[in-house]
Amino acid sequence: MAKNVLTILLIVTMGLGLVYLSGCQTDGLGGIGKTPVRRIAVEDYADKMKAGWIGQMAGVGWGGPTEFHYKGEIIPEDKMPSWKPELINQFNQDDIYVEMTFLRTLELYGMDVSIRQAGIDFANSGYPLWHANNEGRTLLRRGIAPPDSGHPEFNRHADDIDYQIEADYAGLIAPGMPNVAIELGETFGRLMNYGDGLYGGQFVGGMYAEAFFEDDIEKIVRAGLKCIPQASQYAECIHDVLTWYKQNPNDWQKTWQLIEEKYQDNPDYRRYSCSKGDFNIDAKINGAYIVMGLLYGEGDPDKTIIISTRCGQDSDCNPSNSGGILFTTIGFKNLPDKYKSALNPEGKFSHTPYNFPTLVSVCEKLVRQSVVRAGGRIEKGSDGRETFVIPVSKPRPGRLEQCWEPGPIANSKFTEAEMAKITAIAGKDISEAVSKFAPGWKVENCGFDMDPGLKEQELGKSNVLVTHPIDSRTGCQLSRQVKLPAGKKTTLSLTVGHHPEGDWDLIVAADGKEIVRKAVGKETASDGWMQTEVDLSDLAGKKVKLELINQPTGWMYEAGYWAEISLVSQ
Repeated sequence: MAKNVLTILLIVTMGLGLVYLSGCQTDGLGGIGKTPVRRIAVEDYADKMKAGWIGQMAGVGWGGPTEFHYKGEIIPEDKMPSWKPELINQFNQDDIYVEMTFLRTLELYGMDVSIRQAGIDFANSGYPLWHANNEGRTLLRRGIAPPDSGHPEFNRHADDIDYQIEADYAGLIAPGMPNVAIELGETFGRLMNYGDGLYGGQFVGGMYAEAFFEDDIEKIVRAGLKCIPQASQYAECIHDVLTWYKQNPNDWQKTWQLIEEKYQDNPDYRRYSCSKGDFNIDAKINGAYIVMGLLYGEGDPDKTIIISTRCGQDSDCNPSNSGGILFTTIGFKNLPDKYKSALNPEGKFSHTPYNFPTLVSVCEKLVRQSVVRAGGRIEKGSDGRETFVIPVSKPRPGRLEQCWEPGPIANSKFTEAEMAKITAIAGKDISEAVSKFAPGWKVENCGFDMDPGLKEQELGKSNVLVTHPIDSRTGCQLSRQVKLPAGKKTTLSLTVGHHPEGDWDLIVAADGKEIVRKAVGKETASDGWMQTEVDLSDLAGKKVKLELINQPTGWMYEAGYWAEISLVSQ
């Protein structure tokens, strides 16, 4: 039906009932007096969804070489990499394959999967992670179930960019269904994020959901904003970008500077940033750079990706998001050939069972569930073509939460049966390094930060073991079962050190009872090292478990350095 005919029909029926028209549903109406709907042919959905994945791959591939090379500065134009068609094959990018863990969970358990099952599956993922993802997964492996794994009480990266990076999947299986994108954030985004960190992902998912029916970028951005609490700092940031864009429609670098002054330099807008310096992985500022590419890119794929990249900071993730959203509006068949000609359909995304065709197939399967679950239906025409009929729904964002003023924890713990399903260890496995450095000793709860392991040289000494607490509460523990000889004095001799900018507490315990606690820092080890002798005479003749704990204090450069661990009896 031609659009002018539809317009006439709308005028005629205004007094009888509301009919909602937008984007792809120009082939039919929802019905007079019924819930307004949007319609999109299944083949058109698939075409746009495929383009969304291509946009992600193009953005992360093009921006990859610049990631965090430019912090607090615009990437010079002559430093922007050139596009090559083969860059589309981004099968080993964590910015792409992590979200496929969530798709796999949905594929196996359906759209009503529990947050606890999502946590178990994420805990068992095998790829390296950083920031909120890594902290959340480590907490899950230790038995702290979601949503507490993303709560700032436990997760110091809860406002970081992580779920924002990974939320594309949510919108790509929720065309025209913003509440599905919001709900998926509540299931998967809370595994690692909270507050603005969560809202960034729900915002991105909401923009994708709208991109199937709308190509006006500002309307897409405002649709995403409706998916998050308007009183949040994240929403404030995006509203600022829209305002500054109106003020400076032809000068994206002026708007970039305004973003920098407020969301990089003003500490009131970095109250839960994991880093306070030039490095800024907070969801807000990186979300602003996504929107910068979309608005100033003016619908041009190259320009959109280039601007989001040149804004700096996480300059491969941000163009991946903006590229994916824009490409969704364009559709696969309409994309420039340079973005799809070199695609390897058999390339397998790392740590997943998916290549590109199976990824598309899984999304097609899940979106059918999403449509029916949202109260929609799938119509089949006389020509055999299927159409999604999707009820229009007002977005229902969650309650306002901010990481610096968090609500109560849920006290959520995995049951013993659930923990039996988590086969991955919590933290980094440095057991081989420990056995070489101190035979007979074992290690637990070693975190990933500061590259733990055995080092040839560290702080001026050779053969140094480096440990790191697994989180801000739990120290890394070295332990050993020993039988102390009767009638002899046994001394535990330790040489321990600290990072020049950090400190930590050394705890020595026997059978769980603390017998020594000493601060290891500038005041106690001015040259970086401290020698400690622990008299174990009271334990002579006993079999005990000795524990040496690298206990965190202020959670800044908390690595423990060990140059000597020895037991001497005389």
